[in-house]
Amino acid sequence: ICFGSRALNSPAVNLSKGPVASPAILVRRTHTHQTMLLSNRFCRLLTSLAVAALAGSSSDRRSFLQEMNGAHAGNHSSSEEIHNTPPADCGGLDAPQNQACKEVATWAATSGKADPEAPLWYKKMKRISGLEFAEASQDDFQRLYFCAPPGGKKFKCGMPPCRCTNPPCHVCAKKESVASKMKPKVTRGVMPPKTPFEYNGMEWPKMTIKGTGEMHIFAVGDWGGLAGEITDSAMIIQYLGGERPGPHTMGRYRIDEKTREGICLSGEMINCMGTKGKKCTGDYDKLGASLVSPTKCCPHGCGYTPEVDVRAQTLVAKQMEARAKTSKPDYILNVGDNFYWGGIDGKCGETPMSTISEVTATQFKWIFENMYSGPGLDGKPWLSVLGNHDWGGRTFFSAWDQQIAYTWASDRWILPAVYWMQHVQYPDLDFSVDFYMTDSNIVDAHADPGQDPASNICSGEFNGDESCSAVGGAPDVKGCHSWFQKLWDDGAEWVTGKLKKSRSDWQILVTHFPCGHKEPFYKKLHEDHGLDLLVTGHTHKQQWWEEGERERMGGLPCFITGGGGGIVSESPPHKTSHDTAYGFYDLTISQSSISIESINWEGKTVGKWSIRPGGVVVTSEADHPALSHESGDSLRTGNLTKGHNQAGSSKVSQASRESCEVYPCGTYAEDRTCQCNDKCTKYANCCTDYAKQCT
Repeated sequence: ICFGSRALNSPAVNLSKGPVASPAILVRRTHTHQTMLLSNRFCRLLTSLAVAALAGSSSDRRSFLQEMNGAHAGNHSSSEEIHNTPPADCGGLDAPQNQACKEVATWAATSGKADPEAPLWYKKMKRISGLEFAEASQDDFQRLYFCAPPGGKKFKCGMPPCRCTNPPCHVCAKKESVASKMKPKVTRGVMPPKTPFEYNGMEWPKMTIKGTGEMHIFAVGDWGGLAGEITDSAMIIQYLGGERPGPHTMGRYRIDEKTREGICLSGEMINCMGTKGKKCTGDYDKLGASLVSPTKCCPHGCGYTPEVDVRAQTLVAKQMEARAKTSKPDYILNVGDNFYWGGIDGKCGETPMSTISEVTATQFKWIFENMYSGPGLDGKPWLSVLGNHDWGGRTFFSAWDQQIAYTWASDRWILPAVYWMQHVQYPDLDFSVDFYMTDSNIVDAHADPGQDPASNICSGEFNGDESCSAVGGAPDVKGCHSWFQKLWDDGAEWVTGKLKKSRSDWQILVTHFPCGHKEPFYKKLHEDHGLDLLVTGHTHKQQWWEEGERERMGGLPCFITGGGGGIVSESPPHKTSHDTAYGFYDLTISQSSISIESINWEGKTVGKWSIRPGGVVVTSEADHPALSHESGDSLRTGNLTKGHNQAGSSKVSQASRESCEVYPCGTYAEDRTCQCNDKCTKYANCCTDYAKQCT
């Protein structure tokens, strides 16, 4: 009778090999379904008993007794139970589909139960299997890693177990959705792209800012903290307490600001976060990066400040909100590292560009939308680029394409391509700005897959056999560096061409990697094509680039806004008026100058500078040498015009009598008294025959 029940969709059973699927049955809801359910339930019980007898498994015998008890209780007719149809296939940990979880699930079922973090990592076991993790079998752990893998999707089992303590073994408790899937829509007249790189090099529709008052821009970077538990299978957790909805500051090593020597390892800082700063006593083991100490304490040398470090992103966001009430910024410059540790949880190409996944929507909601709001911030555009962590940190296959797609699902997130530009017009004040948003992540995409694996986007250790070629991304580990090199080369050629053609009053370049990378390239953009300002991040603090260091880029002004609070600052925060550990910048822009003000996590101004067109630093007022290491008084006057000598103190009023026959057209040199490049008309320092010789 039992084996003749195939018409009722009973799973096939081969007693010589054990069940090929969990003993469950789908019964159509007809007028006879209750009778059919009852008779077939006993068939299932007999099958379980036969399998248990042959296999001698205690878990199978327990399953049989639970089935029998349930049958006697008469609880057979719930819709959930009737429709729990097993999948067509299941398998053990040795199955090829389970290679990603085999090692970790085996360890979890044995040694892992005794790990101090076990209550955190295996807390879903009871909801999924009905057991405490200490009572769970290896099959139950396989079920856990099939349904909600601790550590995220990279450890997910591809198949459920064929047997478990409380079948059906393929059924996972349904978690209520925290965010519905979103559909990108036409934005500013631009259709959503079909591929992530379709709009590389595009000029986003012109932004027009009206009015005659002060015009403000905010700049921030490295701000996106850890999200916590997003869904059953997507979680970004680094320490105890980090499972709650984020943001949570990512823990990492620290250095001494003066000596530049390490004072705290990443594992030690993670312990500081997880123990809320519990002080270490006696001896404790020093750790390697990313490990967690069994002593679970916080070394004094880490400089951990619970009220600041663990709330860093929130503190900076609150100060941005407070400042916005008076400054009223028109838009925000975002230099990347938007979501730690490794960007949007998922894989490139996993979700089409026409859809925003639940995970993406949730990360944006918790880490971005909920954090940066209030009067003065609501609805303000975020002109954005990707940071190395957005690509994956030590991988290249994170769901970075979802950050691009979100442009068409948001009223303020703007990241339409990996490199792109924004023209901003201020008609009532008679000036304009061109922003060039570029990708500089080639700096951490090393040619050697074995180099610095913990932070190499092209790491051989962490990328494995992954590929993003289906959506036009890096094809594999072998081709990763060359792919990022081409991305840089294409972007560099593009921005050079755009600068040559720009007729705006200001040209500003925004990228992730800090002042000091690719110096010859930026020097050329500044000297030959009039780049006025470089805005960067990546280094986790707020810093104005020093005068001597600016000279390596031809004097190009540059600042770092890497203290957004998504990750622990480079050096410990201090409750002083000059602390630069965490913060953002407030820029006041006009036709003749840009005032750049550094605001820290307490809302204090810790430095202020002013530049004029041509990237000329006029004044530098810093409360602390960490912001400006220039010698002399706090108020300094620098060159006011490109090409003016160091001793000069007034702007050149007319072009020199020297000739563009001597100075080739399109070139710039600081020691010349007149220039023949395409920006000299803007700075009123053209040679007298510039129009005749060069236009």
